[in-house]
Amino acid sequence: MTKTEAAHRADDLRRQIEHHNYRYHVLDDPEVADAEYDALMVELRAIEAQFPDLVTPESPTQRVGGQPREGFATLRHEMPMRSLLSIFGEDEITRFYETCQEELGRTEIPLVAEPKYDGTSIEIVYDGGRFASASTRGDGATGEDVTANVRTIKGLPLRLRQEGGTKAPEHLVVRGEVLIFKKDFLRLNAEAEEAGQKVFANPRNAAAGSLRQLDPKITAARPLRIFFWEISPATRPSRPETQWECLQLVKSLGLATCPVSEVLGSLGDAIRWHHDLEKRRDDLDFEIDGCVFKVNSLADHERLGMRSANPRWAVAYKFTPRQKTTRIISIDPSVGRTGAVTPVATLEPVEIGGVTVTHVSLHNQDEVNRLGIFVGATVIVERAGDVIPHVVQVIAEKRPADAKPWRLPEKCPVCGAEVQKPEGEAIARCASNSCPAQLKESLKHWGSKQAVDIDGLGDKIVDQLVDKGLVRDVADLYDLKAEALADLQRMGEKSAANLVEQIAASKAATLARVIHGLGIRHVGRALAETLSGEFRALSDLAAADETRLLEVADVGPEVAASLRAWCANKQNLGLLEKLRGHGIDPKGEPPAAATAGGRLAGKTLVVTGELEGMTREEAEDLVRKEGGKPTSSVSKNTDYLVAGASPGGTKMKAAAKHGIRVIDLAEFLKLLGR
Repeated sequence: MTKTEAAHRADDLRRQIEHHNYRYHVLDDPEVADAEYDALMVELRAIEAQFPDLVTPESPTQRVGGQPREGFATLRHEMPMRSLLSIFGEDEITRFYETCQEELGRTEIPLVAEPKYDGTSIEIVYDGGRFASASTRGDGATGEDVTANVRTIKGLPLRLRQEGGTKAPEHLVVRGEVLIFKKDFLRLNAEAEEAGQKVFANPRNAAAGSLRQLDPKITAARPLRIFFWEISPATRPSRPETQWECLQLVKSLGLATCPVSEVLGSLGDAIRWHHDLEKRRDDLDFEIDGCVFKVNSLADHERLGMRSANPRWAVAYKFTPRQKTTRIISIDPSVGRTGAVTPVATLEPVEIGGVTVTHVSLHNQDEVNRLGIFVGATVIVERAGDVIPHVVQVIAEKRPADAKPWRLPEKCPVCGAEVQKPEGEAIARCASNSCPAQLKESLKHWGSKQAVDIDGLGDKIVDQLVDKGLVRDVADLYDLKAEALADLQRMGEKSAANLVEQIAASKAATLARVIHGLGIRHVGRALAETLSGEFRALSDLAAADETRLLEVADVGPEVAASLRAWCANKQNLGLLEKLRGHGIDPKGEPPAAATAGGRLAGKTLVVTGELEGMTREEAEDLVRKEGGKPTSSVSKNTDYLVAGASPGGTKMKAAAKHGIRVIDLAEFLKLLGR
């Protein structure tokens, strides 16, 4: 075979192989047997081995990437990848639809209905019709660069199909869900078990773990698939006019879309569609945990706009949480960073929604008493939102006559110090500041992404550092040498050197991150930012008396008392001195000025509880942008208390005492004009 003949044959083989990939992975309608497909691949590999310069980046033989990498780089999304607001009942989907009607001034709002996949989100870019890059959702603004791994997914075309008059946008940004089908997941786990390897808990974990392998060859061996659900606004002006047309364009370009999707004309249709899909979710080839409803018109997307964390033109209508009955084998107290002693139940393993649940938090003694929990109790366990397990109730009929209620111990299970329950609080705490359990959690908190961000300071390493006496407080981290770390389990010379480097780099953390990392009770990220602008140095904060602290807009009596108690502790002052000795003494920046003339100008708000679709920090940022002042405790100067799910009892009582108006999320959004 001449080189010219080989080039023509290689092109023909590539077209055939990609056609069969499309038939198998996208249409689920193969035209040839596996052996015939394999023969085509063998022939193509032989030609490319004989004529290496004929190899192209889009060749099916190039799906398995190069050598393993040491870590992931990041890619910035051209447009943010926002998560969807989760809703859980007919009243909420009704409110969503009626809000769209009101905002758009129409009674008929067509919706596109799709399953809410239980996988991991991905963004893929095609330039000139060729696969260019892939990244995870990440924090919404930037994601991990998983281009080499995504390239290995057989169902993903490396060059878009452009047949029958279909033309791909010159720059196409598409988003979808990487998942593993149920049958493939069972086979994957069976093979792992046979090889003596660890099995995956569920298809979602398997998909996410496979996508983030540093060695693309491992990813290539996993049965990953992708369903695409969006053309990003970054594709402008080439996007069609509706979400449904986007899905049809994506499909015509050879990208897989879910066959279980359709356009609905009314609210009633959406509710019926949700109920129908929930009934047949177990019959699908893949795991889902709800439905996604999107306003069909993309022009309407622009009119409806965005919240801080999610779009106003789409919602994820989750299924009823799955419940199972099991038995509590034991209850053990766990000690946290602030000394909080939390009862944790060990259960007879039970599978709920594809996840094996073996442990569940019982929160506090009051919750244990309310539910009437005891060791040996038969309980109903639910995964809230199909994610976090919790005990719903005890089956009273199965309670033996001699059952005794469980009580928290009077002594710390780790250090033996007294367990105290301050008056008015639900949480009991270990009274010792030198408790090893508290130290471990303090180290983890100090090194977390939200604090000074020490990459590599994981749970196993922290446990060994404390158990071996290498670290007695966070400042001791900066005395660690690579030689000592290299002797720890799961560490080698290179990993030890990297960790020492990361610890040294954390010295450059901002004052707000350092304050947050200290783990002072009631001081979260938002308040740490405020304090760093108010005091500008750790020494200034430590020297402030309660009167000075109360002058800070975000500080009330409870927070001021907590700050003074922490700063008056000799052990804590010694820690600050040690940190300064290691060069950790950052200076703060003045706080950003509030928006003059904003909707909340001159107003003071406190946020408590869990707000659907946004974090507390995001809510407080919105208050600032509208000229208001977010504070952490309720006082007579507070104008509104924004209360989400499970609001703080202390804040609610203070609001009642001072006659402060309590509003929910909907009222809060109205105040913001959203």
